[in-house]
Amino acid sequence: MRINADKAGLLTVGGRDSRITNAGYYLRKYKLDELPQLINVLKGDMSLVGPRPEVRRYVDLYTADQKKVLHVRPGITDMASIAYKKENEILALSSDPEQTYINEIMPEKIKLNMVFIQNPSLYNYFHIILKTIFPL
Repeated sequence: MRINADKAGLLTVGGRDSRITNAGYYLRKYKLDELPQLINVLKGDMSLVGPRPEVRRYVDLYTADQKKVLHVRPGITDMASIAYKKENEILALSSDPEQTYINEIMPEKIKLNMVFIQNPSLYNYFHIILKTIFPL
């Protein structure tokens, strides 16, 4: 990302984000920007599957019930990432992307994460990994 990119906004909206460098565009496009998180998995700070970490500004908006997702180890992938893999495109169609994210997308992502948290199983874990690698 470019220097001070956070001052231009926290959401990626549309296909080509001006906050991202040309090299960063390709790193994100091919998900290579996720590779350093494998170090966090090996250290035990993250899991392969679990709620994706959220920006603090949005976590501060969570209800008490939504904050339950903060009590499990975060992951590199989750059902919310799969369901909202085209989140940028959804936000690009919105007249107010931030409000769309806060009022529509974020609560749905949390609901999907809660389903995983409330139904932990080896099947669900590997199902999410396979859906991430081989999306339909």
